Amino acid sequence: MLTDKYATRRYDIQDLTRIDTEVLERIPFDYPGSASEVTYETDEFTSVCPWTGLPDFARLRLTYRPRQWLVELKSLKYYLTSFRNVGILQEHAVNRLLQDLVALLEPESMVVEAWYNERGGLRTHVRAQHPTEGSR
Repeated sequence: MLTDKYATRRYDIQDLTRIDTEVLERIPFDYPGSASEVTYETDEFTSVCPWTGLPDFARLRLTYRPRQWLVELKSLKYYLTSFRNVGILQEHAVNRLLQDLVALLEPESMVVEAWYNERGGLRTHVRAQHPTEGSR
């Protein structure tokens, strides 16, 4: 009889409360109304599958048109790192990033995209935006 030696294996999975929004800081944008677009990218975004605890790796791109605020980059890096052991679906992670950053920055618009590494033969690309299409 074969036993599934993986059935009882779980890695520490943290819940959504471990996403550290308190670390986020904003700084003044000196050129409001300038139609500037800001993009940040990283290949180092990670979270974990909420069921297995196995890591999900993604290339992340944040693009926004600021009104009055920019995100302070060190705080952004710490915030993104706080997802590292959080059990969250890929689609939910992208929407949570958008929600938290829109709340902080109050931008004119924002798009958060993630290209997740292949898992089980599937690649995932998730895109969330503010405001949503048709809500302007």
